[in-house]
Amino acid sequence: MNWNQIRITTVTEAVEAINYELMELGIKGVEIIDPKDILFSDKDQSAWDYVDDSLVQSDNPEEVIIKCYISEEEDMDNYLSEISKRLESVSAYLPIGKGTIEVKGVKEEQWANNWKKYYKPFRLGKHIVIKPTWETFDELKENDILIEIDPGMAFGTGTHETTSMCVELIENYKKETDRLLDIGCGSGILGICAAKLGVKDVVGVDIDPNAVRVAKDNVMHNNVSTYVSISEGNLLDVIEGEADIIVANIIADVIIGVADVIPQFLKTNGTFIASGIILDRMADVKEALAKVGLIPVEEKTKGEWAALVYTKKV
Repeated sequence: MNWNQIRITTVTEAVEAINYELMELGIKGVEIIDPKDILFSDKDQSAWDYVDDSLVQSDNPEEVIIKCYISEEEDMDNYLSEISKRLESVSAYLPIGKGTIEVKGVKEEQWANNWKKYYKPFRLGKHIVIKPTWETFDELKENDILIEIDPGMAFGTGTHETTSMCVELIENYKKETDRLLDIGCGSGILGICAAKLGVKDVVGVDIDPNAVRVAKDNVMHNNVSTYVSISEGNLLDVIEGEADIIVANIIADVIIGVADVIPQFLKTNGTFIASGIILDRMADVKEALAKVGLIPVEEKTKGEWAALVYTKKV
């Protein structure tokens, strides 16, 4: 099967809103290329050893490229019309930069494999090294934990600030006896990290069947299937019981949308880690979590992104 690549040129401030609109249209597997993620984030200096040089070369560091893919069998005219309308809607309350839409044909092999040249081994948190399955890495230090990830067409390579903040917070709050629930698990990277850090009961949930397949493969590849299970579906439909830690590394609107059910699945004195929140939407997420009675504990920021930690007291 061949695909049509839709390329939207925008700015960082509008990425989350546009991504949300694409999700609403049923478009998954969005690729976001934002030079600011590399140029202006407060990554540890050693992380630069693992960044492909081509990622820091940009004609305009203010521009962000969002790529998504539509099967050639789908009605492209309808998708382009809907995307154009939604960009116009977003532009009414956010700057979207050029807001241009380009289309080109892409063979499935190109789509599936070309991005791999940008994904190199890198460090997360204090001891975790993330390595793509097709790369080699010979620089492990004492106490390093090696995790191999093949994200395939699921979201979550681990390079983004939102994921690194989640891993750091899991490191700080986890206990071996915890049950951890990862909402929107994508490639499974957070659940695998949690298991490698000692958490004995991890459940990942995603509504995307492709993400579920990829996550299950990654769990097996990293030999943590004893501790990590992956389920497909809506949180309310597939999860029973409460968790000590709930992690949601998704966009602000989705976090706001699930806020009212989080207390139902979070144990008293449990920890809710919410990430994937662009700074401009942090106040909205805080308001939604306060409305359902969750108590703020900590917040972290990296670049344009925030992660929040909340707890349930009653």
